[in-house]
Amino acid sequence: MMGATETGGNALTTTAYATSGRLRRPSWRDPRLLVGLALIALSVAAVVAIVQRADTTQPFYAAAHDLAPGTVLSASDLVVVHVRVAAGEYVSASDAAEGRVLDRTVGEGELIPASGLTEATGYSARTIAVTSAMPLAEGVGVGTLVDVWVTAQDDLGAHSTLVGQNLPVAEVREAQSGLGARGGQTVYVAVPLDEVATVLAAVSTSDDVAIVAAGS
Repeated sequence: MMGATETGGNALTTTAYATSGRLRRPSWRDPRLLVGLALIALSVAAVVAIVQRADTTQPFYAAAHDLAPGTVLSASDLVVVHVRVAAGEYVSASDAAEGRVLDRTVGEGELIPASGLTEATGYSARTIAVTSAMPLAEGVGVGTLVDVWVTAQDDLGAHSTLVGQNLPVAEVREAQSGLGARGGQTVYVAVPLDEVATVLAAVSTSDDVAIVAAGS
């Protein structure tokens, strides 16, 4: 009987040791733990790389304020912004933009289009000052496209003639008449070179000139 008891005790002890061996914590030297850690590290690195590639931006020039056609760009006209856009479509901050001329309107905050810049000798429009006899419509400002109308009086009455169409506004100023009194608003418009003579002849008369927002 004693022998049987001792044999049973040894069996229980062996089972306990086997169980404790299966439940003990894995060692840092356990290959399975090392492989698991390596896989986690690789996954994290891959996610970081993907995020970094997706968030890659480059410095480009944007308009610091509304810019009209004919503007000779200076440092005060430009701000640097970091964006993701197609290469070559807009002017990079590493490009030489100052001293070049815009041939189109660029609104405040908009990127400077590479195709919108030209050398001063290649710009084919001229800025003409036109004083409007009528108040400007609300919203007419730098970059707005306007039409220029001249109204003349003759024996048949008043009749209006369109002398300039879709001309971008470069600047708007309050015109001054004698003794400092206001004399209407002077609008500086960019006129294509081949239309300059026609517009100048029309607005240089004593007839009334009106600036009308294009399309209105």
